[in-house]
Formats: sequence, structure tokens, C-alpha cells
Amino acid sequence: MSTNLPATPASTTPPGNGAHLLVVDDDADMLRLLTIRLTAAGYRVSAVTSAEAAMTQLHIERPQLVLSDVRLPGRDGLALFDDIRAQHPSLPVILLTAHGTIPDAVQATERGVFSYLTKPYDGKSLLDKIAQALALSAPAHSVKKGSSHAWQDQIISRSNRMAEVLAEAQMVAQSDASVLLRGESGTGKELLAQAIHQAGARASKPFIAVNCGAIPEALLESELFGHVKGAFTDAVANHVGLFQAADGGTLLLDEIGDMPAALQVKLLRVLQERVVRPVGSSQSIPVDVRIISATHCDLEQAMTEGQFRADLYYRLNVVTLMLPTLSERREDIPLLANHFLVKLAAKYKKRLSGFAPEALKALTTAAWPGNVRQLYNVVEQVCALSATPLVPLALVERALRSPSVQVLTLAEARLRFERDYLVGLLKLTDGNVADSARLADRNRTEFYRLLQKHELTPGRFKTDNSATPEADALS
Repeated sequence: MSTNLPATPASTTPPGNGAHLLVVDDDADMLRLLTIRLTAAGYRVSAVTSAEAAMTQLHIERPQLVLSDVRLPGRDGLALFDDIRAQHPSLPVILLTAHGTIPDAVQATERGVFSYLTKPYDGKSLLDKIAQALALSAPAHSVKKGSSHAWQDQIISRSNRMAEVLAEAQMVAQSDASVLLRGESGTGKELLAQAIHQAGARASKPFIAVNCGAIPEALLESELFGHVKGAFTDAVANHVGLFQAADGGTLLLDEIGDMPAALQVKLLRVLQERVVRPVGSSQSIPVDVRIISATHCDLEQAMTEGQFRADLYYRLNVVTLMLPTLSERREDIPLLANHFLVKLAAKYKKRLSGFAPEALKALTTAAWPGNVRQLYNVVEQVCALSATPLVPLALVERALRSPSVQVLTLAEARLRFERDYLVGLLKLTDGNVADSARLADRNRTEFYRLLQKHELTPGRFKTDNSATPEADALS
């Protein structure tokens, strides 16, 4: 009997990597050949000849995947799938079917069977399907503290693309060279910056990140370089800037492409001279900071258009690391989705055991224009709404159809809106409290209370000061 199974791959490390498979087929020759070939491919195989024997074996040891013929004596493969789904809902099942039972197999995939193959089936396709199913159901890795990989323990990945980036990051971390991280929004540039910091000699010192595009231009200089008492209205005390706060450690300048032109000049001077001068001070303060910058912009195009200084670009771009999009590392989607689910289940106080196999498949094949950040938001939506321990396909499909918004409580959303509203008023009125209160239809006392609640200082929004004001607390 020909099975069209391929020969054992010429590799010192079998791709199966010891994963445990339960194979069910009443044809003894087929069962023997499948066992031989799957074992040769690196899998550990338990072989049985009936659905009843398969359920008994499942009670003895739970495999990582079940491969079953549809036509079995007694209870057939479809009934076996129903039993498995009832007891082990996240266990992937692949069915082998003759042409006469294709409609049943198609219906089974709609109910949650991972996949089916028709006889005579191609051996390579079978091995590919098994590998895909195992990848989808594999748990996220964990890194023990103190291990040689502990520096990257926040980066969940098994993809070759990310492995290459991490290998380069580890090499770069051993030096103090400035690093430019490039990649689309949501690809994890800040996480990679933290990993580089943890892998280097500065790991015991501070890591501080600042989003250059999220802070108003009038506030950014003071946030970066600090100010002295009396530098401007409401500067009632000295303020230590982020360069000083990160002394000895690493400063991430996120979205560096959004930095205003005037500040680009001052930043270049700091990088060249390794000193900062707080706003309103006549003295410079030495700083020892490693700079990592990040952007999703095309800085070369920005230089051509005169929006970004070439000398600053070359100062920051000693080493460039490019992060892949999520669609370029699809094998990481199940790992990330399950990792996020564990974290978010605790937040929402829910007992969630994972995703249904067909739900994970939907996540893996979806388009992800927002990358890892979008995946996190989708998982948060399904976590908040799931009424069953196993997240179903329907809920994932609904989340994928809807805009991926960050899930906030109503109180959190109100606070965020209130703060943004106050900042907008203060910008509009040049920091004038009376005018801002009048526009908000509130008396000045109440308006001051709102400003205090959100740690906003009106004087920092005045544009007629010679000094650039300090940024309010980052949110």
C-alpha cells in the first residue's frame, strides 16, 4: 500500500522535536507506516486501532495532537472528534478521509476539526499540517531568571526573523553604540530597546523611554533636559530632566522623527558634548547615557524634505535594527495570543483556558496592519467578552471585524478625555486659566482643582516665555 509519505528529512534535529501524537487507524499496515514515518520525522507516536482505544489512551496521557481516520469500527472518527472536543477542547484533531466522506469532514472542520486530508494524501502535506497545528497549540516559552536568555524574557517569539533581530541586538548590546530601531507602529520597538538595555553593561541602571511625538513641543525641552527654579512662571523647584534621570543607563527616544527642528539642534549638541543644560541654567551637567532611538517614519525621506537633520540622523544611526511586521512572523501569533490571554484573564478575573483551535487559526491567518499592538487589543476584546473558558471562533471573528480599540473602563476613558480636553484648552488660551475656565463653563476655583487633579500647570503652556516649559507627568 503506497502512502506517498516522504523520506525522513536529512537533518540532525528532526522537526517533530519529540511532540506526542496519537494516531488512530484500523488498517494495521497504514498504522504501522504512519508510526514509522512520523517517528522518523521526530515525533513520539502512540498508535491505536479504534475510537474507544483512543479515548482510553487519552485518559492515560494527553497527546499534543490526534490524527485519526474517519472510517473506524464502532464509533467513527467524527464521533471520536466530538468526544475529544467535549473533554479536551483545545486539543487539535486532523482527520484522514476517503472521497466518500469528504462532506462529513468539511462539516467537521466547521465544528472545530483543525484540518482534514483526503486519501491518497500527500505525505509532505500531512507533515506540514501537523507542524502547523502543533505551532498553533504550543504554549508560550518562559525564561528563567538568571539564564543566558533572561534579557529577552519579555519578547515572545519562535520565528526565524525575530531570532535574527535578537541575535543582532545581543551583539549591539555589548557596546555603547547608538541604535536606531525601525519598524511599523506596534511591532515592539520599545520592548526591543528594553531587551538591548538588559543585555548590556548598563542593565542595573535606569531605562527610561520618552515618546517625542506625544509631548507638546512647548514642553519637550524641559522634559528632556530639566529646568531650574524660576526658569519660567510656576517653576517653583528644580526639575531633573530625563537625560539626568537616565544617567548611567539607557534613554529611548521613541518616534524620534516627530522631534521639532529646534530641539533636534539641542539634542545633537547633547549627544556630541555629553552634557545637558537645564532650561534657565547657565551651567552644564555631564551625563553618561546610551541613546536608543525608534521610528516608524522614513527618516531618509524626512532628511530630503528638510524635516530631519542629517547630522543628527548619522549620530543616531550607528546601528540599525529593523523589526518585522506581525504578518512576517505569523508563527508567533499563537504564542503572543496565548501569552496576552493569560495576562488579561487575570485583569478581567476570568478563568480562560485558551483559544479553540479554529479561533487560533483565524488569528494566525488574519491581516494585522496594527501588528502586535492590534493583536493585544483583539485579545483584550475577546477576553473581556468571553463567557466560556475556551475562546470561540465567533468571538474572535467579531473582534477582527470591529476596529481594534484599546479597552478602557468608563472611568478610565473619562479621565483620559478630561485630561486631553484640559490640555487642549490650555494650548488654545496660551495657559490663561480665566479664559480656559470661561470656555469650559466652570469657575476658576473648580478649574484649578481639575488642573491639580491631572498635574497640569498653566504656566507651562505659555508660549511667550523665553524658556521652554517643563512637561507635565507622562500618561
